[in-house]
Amino acid sequence: MNQQSDHFPVLGIQDFRKDQSLSSNLLFNELFGERSIDHPHKHDFFIINIFEQGKGSHTIDFVDYEVKNHQIHLVFPDQVHQWYIQKGTLGYQLMISRNWFEVLVPTFRFSQSFYQNHPVIDLSGSIFNSVLYEFKAIQKSLKEENIFWEIILKRSEIIGLLISKAVEFIFNNDQQYHSNPVFTKFLNLVDEYFKEERSVSFYAEKLNISPNYLNIICKKSINSSASSLIQDRILLEAKRLLKVSKMSVKDIVFDLGFYDQASFSKFFKSHTGMTPSQFKE
Repeated sequence: MNQQSDHFPVLGIQDFRKDQSLSSNLLFNELFGERSIDHPHKHDFFIINIFEQGKGSHTIDFVDYEVKNHQIHLVFPDQVHQWYIQKGTLGYQLMISRNWFEVLVPTFRFSQSFYQNHPVIDLSGSIFNSVLYEFKAIQKSLKEENIFWEIILKRSEIIGLLISKAVEFIFNNDQQYHSNPVFTKFLNLVDEYFKEERSVSFYAEKLNISPNYLNIICKKSINSSASSLIQDRILLEAKRLLKVSKMSVKDIVFDLGFYDQASFSKFFKSHTGMTPSQFKE
């Protein structure tokens, strides 16, 4: 699958700017009426679609989803997608650069792999209205003569938090996550020990199973390795500390149990494309 997916074209956010000489971290689009993506492709940026009225189909990583009213559709960087949206559709779209996406990730309370497995989210009336309000506020801000990008970023973070609120019920009731009590216990152990313990063997020993069997459980539950889930949790905490705490990078390195600042920077950049200092700024 991975080798095949390398052949899909990758579109950058600049490909969608009307004036490609301009640079921005967010683009806003209206989704009115019939439209289609005939050839599947990837993006190097993050997309949030909200449908006030929706009808059609959206394929994300080769899984077909029905487009309905009061839905959010998420497309993460490097996911393959295409869609056919029918007449009468009314919605809006945020295209968010990779840099801003990395800033938004801490607002998603659960593992990124969970959202990638649940990219289409049905919203309650109250959450839908709150998310739609933020979308329209961003649209209005982008029309101002002097765009206040920091406010737009904060509104994007609010949207991320609202999506987390909507997903919380799905997460708590998702059989794929919770049907295997060993997997649930593993996630709880990672939350407890991720700052000190990185090895799969540590968690396997705690669970009285072999590391290989723990990996099999993780693959069956969420199609991800145990080590990837541990790294995801470390990365999420690093982003949270860099963005919302007053800790220095040096203190964060110590808090997260890295050997030195160089090893932390290498880990962070390999996952985000940015140094911790660049992300913090």
